[in-house]
Amino acid sequence: MYRFLLTPRWWGINVFALLAIPFCVFMGSWQLSRFDARVDEHRTATKQAASYRTEAPRPLDGLLPVDKRTSGMQTTATGRYGKQLLVPGRELDGKRGYYVLTLLRTDSGKALPVVRGWLPGTADAAKAPAPPAGEVTVTGALQASETPGDNGVSAQGGLPAGQTGAISAASLVNLVPYQVYDAWVTLNTADPGMKAVPAKAPEGSGLDLKAFQNLGYTGEWFVFAGFVVFMWFRLVRREVEAVRDAELGLAPQEEQEAPAAV
Repeated sequence: MYRFLLTPRWWGINVFALLAIPFCVFMGSWQLSRFDARVDEHRTATKQAASYRTEAPRPLDGLLPVDKRTSGMQTTATGRYGKQLLVPGRELDGKRGYYVLTLLRTDSGKALPVVRGWLPGTADAAKAPAPPAGEVTVTGALQASETPGDNGVSAQGGLPAGQTGAISAASLVNLVPYQVYDAWVTLNTADPGMKAVPAKAPEGSGLDLKAFQNLGYTGEWFVFAGFVVFMWFRLVRREVEAVRDAELGLAPQEEQEAPAAV
């Protein structure tokens, strides 16, 4: 009854099923391993951030360029505050507001973007506290330049003068008349009238949208594998029923009702 499985047509169906099922299982397992790796990275980044807060700050130049290891480390820099910008559309404690970003001009000739704090509501330069005058030394968590469109960073263009959507050297180079470090710092203690902005986990180490995409793809590949198995058994069952009907001399309904040939 199952000899049909050895026919050329069924050889093709069988080979397809034998290749498709392990491939789908392999891809699902790989996507699951990617999700597990991101979970582990998130845990590591969380522990790393907690340990960094207790360490003594290090000079800025010794921590550049920013990578997963140095992101979140405590750093210190000295200079004079220059141009101030607002970064709209930033959430803190479930509320929408904006960062107050001020460029710290250092003796190196470059300016370090410093997030001095967060304010609620719509970005308003009149409400943003002016930076301290004279030479200052700042201490805070080192952060990598942001990428528009990632991790809640706005990719919106055409912002009003005095605002920027992302904190990055590429975005700021056209807004200030001096060179900018490819990094930024968020103060541990915000300046008066503002709330401190917590350091972000390094890019790619958090449970972001990409991590849950991996989990979603895992489910899709396993569903595909199950679908292939289901369809194979369904096709076999239909073929077996057709063979059984033929052995019993039962013709399909269409053939029984068809008129005899003249």
